[in-house]
Amino acid sequence: MKFNFSRGFVSKTDKPLTYQESLMLDLQKTRCELEDAYAGFDYVTDPDLIDCYIYEQNAVMKRYRYLLQQAAGLSAVRLSPEELASEEVSSKEFPSAKPVSAEQTAVG
Repeated sequence: MKFNFSRGFVSKTDKPLTYQESLMLDLQKTRCELEDAYAGFDYVTDPDLIDCYIYEQNAVMKRYRYLLQQAAGLSAVRLSPEELASEEVSSKEFPSAKPVSAEQTAVG
């Protein structure tokens, strides 16, 4: 029996996941990891653990953004030009996050 990290134990009768299915599964798992990181951050008081959860949130958020970009690229390939023109809602729903520079975060 083969072990697949994303799905656990897999029997020979299971068909392999398509790239789209795998991507959607990774998005779901990453969303859960992000929720866990936010929940953990809410309950810690030790400064070292606070830093740990901040780093974890940043890492998971970067992975989530990457997966969203991959999913958006797949949907752009599958849609016709007419359908792409009507897909403005998805770009508003998941805007691409730009890195914030030190000047933008400086106060005063």
